[in-house]
Amino acid sequence: MTVYDEQWWEDRYASGEAHWSGRPNDVLVAETADLTPGSALDVGCGTGGDAIWLAEQGWQVTGADVSRTALARAAAAAAERGLAERATWEYADVVTWTPPPHAFDLVTSAFLHVPGGIRDGVIARLASGVAPGGTLLVAQHDPSDLHTVRHGQDPDLFATGEQLVAALPAGEFEVLAAEARPRMGRSHEGEHLHMADVVLRARRRS
Repeated sequence: MTVYDEQWWEDRYASGEAHWSGRPNDVLVAETADLTPGSALDVGCGTGGDAIWLAEQGWQVTGADVSRTALARAAAAAAERGLAERATWEYADVVTWTPPPHAFDLVTSAFLHVPGGIRDGVIARLASGVAPGGTLLVAQHDPSDLHTVRHGQDPDLFATGEQLVAALPAGEFEVLAAEARPRMGRSHEGEHLHMADVVLRARRRS
C-alpha cells in the first residue's frame, strides 16, 4: 500500500508531476461565493492554487502543506501575482499538526486523503481552527470514485459525508452540506470520467 507521507509528496513535486492548473477548485469557488472575505486557512494547499485564488478574492490566507517544495512554489506564485502580503505559507503535517484555535473565518481542505484510522482526528483538528461563525469546507473523492482515481488502490482513504460529519465536535457546528456531488473529471492518464466529490460544509455556532 502506498504511504502518502512527506517523502512521497516531496518526490512527486520534485518530479514535476504535481502542478497548479491555474484554476481553483470548483467546490471552493461555489461554496465561498456567499462568504465575506476574512482570514482563511487552506490545509494541504500544494502549490497554492486555492489559497492564491482566495487571496485574489480579498481573503488573508495561510496555506499549509507537508511539502516544502510545494510551499516554495506557492510563495513564488503568490509573489508573481502581487499577493505576497495577503498569503503566508506554513509547513504542517496534518497527522499531528493543529491550527491555532478559533483563528480562521474559513478553514478549507481539498482532496486531502488520510487513512480512516486517523481521519477523525484530522477533521477534528481542522474544525478546531474555525472561528465562531466561521466555515469549515472539506472536499474529497466520493467512495464511488474507488476505481477511477489513483487513491482507489486503498478504499480506506475514501469517506462519505456522514463519516466526515461524525468527526466534527458534537454540538459545535451546524452542517450546511454533507453530500456527494457528481462532476466530469479526468484520470491521471487524461481520460474523461464521471466522478463525484464528497462535500462537507459546516458553520461553527456563534
